[in-house]
Amino acid sequence: MAKRDYYEVLGVQKNASKDEIKKAYRKLAVQHHPDKNPGDKEAEEKFKEATEAYEALGDDEKRAAYDQYGFAGVDGMSGGQDFSHFSQTFRGFEDIFGGDFSSIFDMFGMGGGSRHSSAGGMRQGANLRYDIELPFKDAVYGTKVEIQYTHNELCAACKGSGSSSGTGKKTCPTCHGNGQVRRSQGFFTMSTTCPNCRGEGVIIEHPCSSCNGSGVQKKRQKLSVTIPAGVENGKRVIVPKQGDAGQNGGAAGDLYVFIKIKPHEYFERYGNDLYCAIPISITQAALGSEVRVTTLDGKTIKVKVPAGSQNNKLLRVRDEGVPMGSYHGDLYIKLIVKVPEKLSKRSREMLEEISRIEGEEESPKPIPLAALQD
Repeated sequence: MAKRDYYEVLGVQKNASKDEIKKAYRKLAVQHHPDKNPGDKEAEEKFKEATEAYEALGDDEKRAAYDQYGFAGVDGMSGGQDFSHFSQTFRGFEDIFGGDFSSIFDMFGMGGGSRHSSAGGMRQGANLRYDIELPFKDAVYGTKVEIQYTHNELCAACKGSGSSSGTGKKTCPTCHGNGQVRRSQGFFTMSTTCPNCRGEGVIIEHPCSSCNGSGVQKKRQKLSVTIPAGVENGKRVIVPKQGDAGQNGGAAGDLYVFIKIKPHEYFERYGNDLYCAIPISITQAALGSEVRVTTLDGKTIKVKVPAGSQNNKLLRVRDEGVPMGSYHGDLYIKLIVKVPEKLSKRSREMLEEISRIEGEEESPKPIPLAALQD
C-alpha cells in the first residue's frame, strides 16, 4: 500500500507551525496508542503511521527535505540506522505527553531497561476544554462569565484511593508491580500493558462502592471565569487546576476556555483599533461640521468633520479603541457621504447654481489610481 502524505496523516496544512504539528500528533497518538487498543492491528498501524509522519515533520531538517523531495528526502535520513535513533525520537515524545513511553520502545524492540514509575504512581488529571461565544463588546472591555461543565473530582467516600474504607492496594501478582508484562519473540522483547492491573502495578482487592475503584466521580460544576479586556477571537483563557482530578495524589488538570467572538452590527476590530462608519450630508462634507458619535461603550463624543471631506475619509479618535492594560487603541470613523435621492425644487436650483459657479466639467479627466489609494 502506498504511503500517505505526512501532512495528510497528521491532518494539518503544509504551512502548519511546529506547535500545530505537535498537537495533531499528540491527538492521534493518544487515540491510537496500542495500550489503549490492545490487539487492534488497525490502531497499531495508524499509530506507527502518525509516529513516522511526526518524526519527519517535527524535525526542521527532515521537514525541509520532505517538502523538497518527498519521501525520498527523508527515507535516507533514518533508514539503515539502528533502533537507538528511533528510540531517542520516542524519548522526545515524552516532552509532548508528559508520560513514560518505555512500553512503546519495548513494543518495537527498541527499549533498554524498564523506566516505569513506581506502582500506583501519581498521575496528573486531564486538561479539559470549554467553548464560549462572547458578545463583541464583552471581548473588548472584558467580563466575567459563569459556566457549567462536568469533570472528575476525587471520590468523597474513598478520598481518591479507590479502596473501601480500611482496605488498601496490593502489588499486582501478574506483573509483580511493573505494570507491564513481557515476552520474547526472536531478537525482540515485546512489552504490553498488564491486563490485570491495566498498567498500575497494583490492584484493589475491595473497590470503593461509590466510584467502583476509580477514585474519581463525575461532578457538575459551576465556575466564574474572568475574561480579560482585549481578548481576541480564537484565544483561550486557562483556569488552573479546574480540569479532571489527578490520581494517586497527582495534580489536577487545567480548564482551557476557548473564545469565539460574535460580530458587532456597527463596529469592527483590527488589532487594538476599532472601526465604524457614519453617514454625513453633502453640505456637511463640503462646509464641515461637528457630529455626535456613540462609541462602543455607549458614551457620546463630538467629532469634527473638516470642510471638503471626501467619501470614505477616515477620522481618528485617540484612545477610544481596545483597552490593553494602561494603553488604548484608537477609534477610526469612516465618513459616508449620502447623496439625496430626491430633491425639492429649491434644493435643485441651489445645486445647479453651485454647479455653474464651480464650472463643473462635462468630460472630467480620469483620476490616477495612486491617488485613490492615499
